[in-house]
Amino acid sequence: VNTRKHLLEIPPPSEKDWPREDEDNFFLLDPDRKRDALPQPFRMIHKLVMQVFESAMEIIERREMLREARKLKVQPKKCFPTAEFQVTERANCLAVSGKHIFVGLSVGLAAFSMCDFKDVCAWDADKTEICAIHALHLGNECHVLLAVDEMGLVWLFCFHKERFLLIKILNEVEDISQRSTCVEVVLSRGGDYAGILLQGNTKAWLEIYQLPKDSWLTEMEKNSGAAEGLACSERRSSCSSGVGTFLLQELPVSAIQADVKLDLPVLLLTVRPPKPITGTSFKGPLDALKEVDDGSMLGLGNNHLIQASQWELQEAIFRSIYREYLEAEGVIKEETPRHATFHFLLPSQILVGPEMKVQPDIPVGIGVHWDGNHNFCLYLLSRSLKEKADSDLKPDVVWPCAAPIACSAVSSCSRYLALAGEDATITIWDKHLGYPLSVTAILEERFIRSIHFL
Repeated sequence: VNTRKHLLEIPPPSEKDWPREDEDNFFLLDPDRKRDALPQPFRMIHKLVMQVFESAMEIIERREMLREARKLKVQPKKCFPTAEFQVTERANCLAVSGKHIFVGLSVGLAAFSMCDFKDVCAWDADKTEICAIHALHLGNECHVLLAVDEMGLVWLFCFHKERFLLIKILNEVEDISQRSTCVEVVLSRGGDYAGILLQGNTKAWLEIYQLPKDSWLTEMEKNSGAAEGLACSERRSSCSSGVGTFLLQELPVSAIQADVKLDLPVLLLTVRPPKPITGTSFKGPLDALKEVDDGSMLGLGNNHLIQASQWELQEAIFRSIYREYLEAEGVIKEETPRHATFHFLLPSQILVGPEMKVQPDIPVGIGVHWDGNHNFCLYLLSRSLKEKADSDLKPDVVWPCAAPIACSAVSSCSRYLALAGEDATITIWDKHLGYPLSVTAILEERFIRSIHFL
């Protein structure tokens, strides 16, 4: 048995147990200094681990902020197709008019009904690939179509009661070397006029056609009545003999198409780009004043008294002052414009005089501006035979701008016109009164590519 010889007692204090002076303020010390006592490898590992945790927390916080921002945004509604229709060839373009959908195929045209989405009619007579379609409902189940093929030819069709009827190829010529390609097609509201922008080898021009839609509707009504009578007689004959059923069913359509002869569109205007301003050919001020009608409107600036030597002197002074800038950026030579933007305009005080009788929903003029040009030109559609035959057609009204016009837009009521310049300024014109309502400058000099009214 192990027994204690002495009783348990509290040992007396020694110097080793005395509190140090540094330990009195231990709560003021930096806790990170405790890690400094560790060996170097452990400190390096600890620092790397902390950096990984901090970067992970930053990524988590960033993703949480993005998730909260997505919740605050309005989620777009997902739309799924309600119906579909299949085409036999590759579809290049489509247009909707009335209750029909017209599709441009790699070989011809196809029409579909919006009621049951079934194939109504097809046209592939010339095996032509259609690249663009513009369609408009004229009323009484009649539609006008302008189709552009891969060669730039413009095909004018009339679609009436489930059949296509080719009226004319607008820019067809016998000599292939003189062929022009279509760049843009515009149909006026109501289908009274059509405009096509054409480009040749070295030049471009705009052609405006008047579409005789009233005569088309009248002719289609006559032929539809004849078609119904012919179909009834063919049904009676098919009931008596069932041998030639296929031929009798195909006969009415071919016979009707052969009998239908619609009036051709009439070429009203041929608008060409303005000529560049050169030295005057007038001998004196009197000759220049003779070319001005009454001085009540602005012109294109061609009738002036500045000599060619003055233009050359001005250009030489400009080149000498800004030589270093011209050499750095390169000098752009002035070329003839190759593209234009045009709009059909309804009647207004600028285009229509007080004595002219016009209908409010039929266009009376067009507005045109060419690329790189400062002027917005307005032309009347009603002109004399002498003016139509004149190759150098002059605008009736000119609205100048401080910078070249980049793009333009016309409001749905056709009263307001928006012109965007290459200097990033937008000017709103009142077409009825003929003066600008507002001028807005876009900051940072952004280039405006398109403009629209909402």
